[in-house]
Amino acid sequence: MTKILSAPTKISGLIAAAAILLLAACASSRVSPSARAADEAAILALLEAQDVAWNEGDIEGFMAGYLRSPDLRFASGGNITRGWDETLARYKARYGTGAEMGRYKARYGTGAEMGTLTTSDHEIEILSADAAIAHGKWQLDWQGKQPWGLYTLVLRKTDGAWRIVSDTTTAAQ
Repeated sequence: MTKILSAPTKISGLIAAAAILLLAACASSRVSPSARAADEAAILALLEAQDVAWNEGDIEGFMAGYLRSPDLRFASGGNITRGWDETLARYKARYGTGAEMGRYKARYGTGAEMGTLTTSDHEIEILSADAAIAHGKWQLDWQGKQPWGLYTLVLRKTDGAWRIVSDTTTAAQ
């Protein structure tokens, strides 16, 4: 004899199955408090290393914080650049290479010194064992001026290291 399930019973079964799948997905993405703290510290260290590289005129060192992938996304000044190589080329076109990087050639005046980059007000949210979002503020100390803005970064942990996969940077002026 075939048992016929009523509509409410079928729906209850579907809801139960969906709940089990949701719980399984959430359980797999949980991060222990100690792992969360270690990941936040690693991401903060990455951001600080980028500041140091920038301030030393090392654009490739600065770019080491980004995932070396054609999928990298960088949005700034109303433009979107896709790809690590393309983002590096964008920086080199804007700031020069090597000794030339010490010259800021863009928005704040042709030929002016690039200044000192400081990032601050970091808010790091670990989403899972391999995904995070970071928000913060950037500022350039430059010839008595201090242009600044905000950034939002999406980071992925690949091969045990956190790297930026998407960067949206805005200027306050």
